[in-house]
Amino acid sequence: MVNIAFAADAGAAAGPQNGFMSFLPLILIFVIFYFLLIRPQQKKAKDHQIFLANLKKGDQVVTSGGLHGEITGLTDTVVTLEIADNLRVKVARPYILGTISAMAAAKETPAKTSGA
Repeated sequence: MVNIAFAADAGAAAGPQNGFMSFLPLILIFVIFYFLLIRPQQKKAKDHQIFLANLKKGDQVVTSGGLHGEITGLTDTVVTLEIADNLRVKVARPYILGTISAMAAAKETPAKTSGA
C-alpha cells in the first residue's frame, strides 16, 4: 500500500513538466506544417494576386479551363479574351492561370532536368 502512495506522489510532482513535454510534439508538427505547407501556399497565392493585378491588353494567357487567348478588355473582375477571330469570351480574373510563355517554360523545365 505504501508503494502505491509513493507512486501517486511521484506522478503528481512531475505533472507540470510532463504537461509541457506532452504538447511539444504537437507544437513541432504545427511548425513543420507551417513551413512545408501553409507558408508556400500563401506565397503562391500572393504571387498570383500580383500577376492578376498586372494583366494588360495584348497579353497571351491561359485560363483554368484550358482556353488560350489574347486579352482584349479588362475590368476589375472580368477579362475579355479573344480566342479566335471575332470570338470573344469573358472570364473572371481569378480563373486566369498564367501567360502562355510562362506555361510553356514551366513544361520545358522538368524535361530538361530529367534528361540531364
